[in-house]
Amino acid sequence: MSEYMEKDFEASIDRLPEVLDFVEEEMNKAGCPMKVIMQVNIALEEIFVNVAHYAYPDGVGPARVGIEAGDGKVKIRIEDSGIPFDPLERSDPDVTLSAEDRDIGGLGIFMVKQSMDEVTYSYENGKNVLTFVKYY
Repeated sequence: MSEYMEKDFEASIDRLPEVLDFVEEEMNKAGCPMKVIMQVNIALEEIFVNVAHYAYPDGVGPARVGIEAGDGKVKIRIEDSGIPFDPLERSDPDVTLSAEDRDIGGLGIFMVKQSMDEVTYSYENGKNVLTFVKYY
């Protein structure tokens, strides 16, 4: 049976290694396959970097990262109290166009949606909550 663990971090790119270490340690404890660990790490990095860059335009704020791993799945939850923003509202980029012809932005969340089995967003109690799940 998997256990939910969470930890608070400063939403700063400098904290990314600590975030990745925290989540990777929990996935290793749960016996997740290396391929899943790598996919989750890439998705987590994309989301956390976006929070660090855009959630708090006037400085740095908190981010809470939660993980539940085991029983054939990894579930990651990222919360911030920054500006309300639903990255899933944006339409997917047209990847058939060349990089020069595509609109800027949106490729990272598109990659997360493609590589994870579930991605959801909600705004709860003044917080952005993005959750993604990978089955293995």
